[in-house]
Amino acid sequence: MRISLTPRAALVALLALPVIVLWPSWWVLLALFVVWALVVLADAFAAPSPRAIRVRREAPIQVRLGNEVTGRLLLTNPTGRAAALEVRDAWNPTAGLAQQRSALRIPALERRAVPQSFTPTRRGEHRSRVLLIASRGPLGLARRTARAGAPGRLLALHPFGSRRHLPSRVQRLREIEGLAAIHQRGQGTEFDSLRDFVDGDDVRSIDWRATARRRSVVVRTWRPERDRHVLIVVDTSRTSAGRLGDSTRLDAAFDAALLLTALAGQAGDRVDLLCIDRIPHVSVLGRTRTTVLHDMVTATAAVHPALVETDWERAAASISERSRRGSLVVLLTPVEPSAIHTGLLPVAARVAKDHPLVVASVADPALEQLAAGRGDLETVYRAAAAEQARTERGGVSRALERVGAHVVDAPPERAPQALADAYLALKAAGRL
Repeated sequence: MRISLTPRAALVALLALPVIVLWPSWWVLLALFVVWALVVLADAFAAPSPRAIRVRREAPIQVRLGNEVTGRLLLTNPTGRAAALEVRDAWNPTAGLAQQRSALRIPALERRAVPQSFTPTRRGEHRSRVLLIASRGPLGLARRTARAGAPGRLLALHPFGSRRHLPSRVQRLREIEGLAAIHQRGQGTEFDSLRDFVDGDDVRSIDWRATARRRSVVVRTWRPERDRHVLIVVDTSRTSAGRLGDSTRLDAAFDAALLLTALAGQAGDRVDLLCIDRIPHVSVLGRTRTTVLHDMVTATAAVHPALVETDWERAAASISERSRRGSLVVLLTPVEPSAIHTGLLPVAARVAKDHPLVVASVADPALEQLAAGRGDLETVYRAAAAEQARTERGGVSRALERVGAHVVDAPPERAPQALADAYLALKAAGRL
């Protein structure tokens, strides 16, 4: 417990100045100081002990980034004296607590609430570093301060802004599954029904046994197989730390992963998630279709880029361990020339032999803006540099496509839709 003075104590000390001026003596000064100190200490100990104040925190533990959530601190004064309290709840600034300091008066044997409002500005876990309760004396000259044992924790979840695109993609999925039955059998299809042959049908889809029984030509139709496995691997290395507008490239990658997870859940597929750089960080494995999206949002809330290179050989081993042959593997990693040097290309070639592979990248929209500049000499140089960067990215994309990967490279606002469309295209083609 700590005792501290208030500004009022200094003002009281100034009252002694006329006495010191009239009787300038060390004994007078010492006597006045002792009297002042005794009054201050008596005032401090006349206040209820801050350790006797009972504190209980009521606040939700999760909130979506950008949303506001409210909570409160409940302080109970079990003593027989009224308590004049100053409360300081020290959260980190990105938690967005509207007011960290508050003052209140609690009568004896009563309880008061301190309302709190949080608007986090950063994804991840936020904590209250310390909660201090200061009890001021009746004269307001001194206060006693102590820590309160009421830890606070708030988890800011990914906002999942691409959720608004889910209804349109689900509608397209329903069209693929039902109204537009597939006439060609693929790896990811299963038998649906028989129907009469019409002009334009593929003759390879004719069911000759059924034709013989019905004495009319009938064809088989197929529909996308359900309960397929989708493994999403998110690269959390340094290349994911680049800022694209107000968020990082990793945030945009998570947004795309969440939209794909929600869409795959509607399609009846199972989705697993793995975040990896040099080591696997977070994994969401074996969850049911009803809980996987919530578990994924919660698990990725505290994942941030690490300033290391990705170990792609380790990533390949993790993919091989956690997926079976034919599973759709989605690599969410920047398509940068540096990725080739760190071993992405041979790993993608090996993965593409056993799985449909989609490499999804979030492009920097600033490159497109810089490449269009023609104002002055400096702008032209910047445009040339941006165009060279775009050419190198295009070369990496073509190299990945040559080894069997399907590359999706789009800016942050279109990356989730582009990845969802690639998934639907695989469904429509019967490859998943």
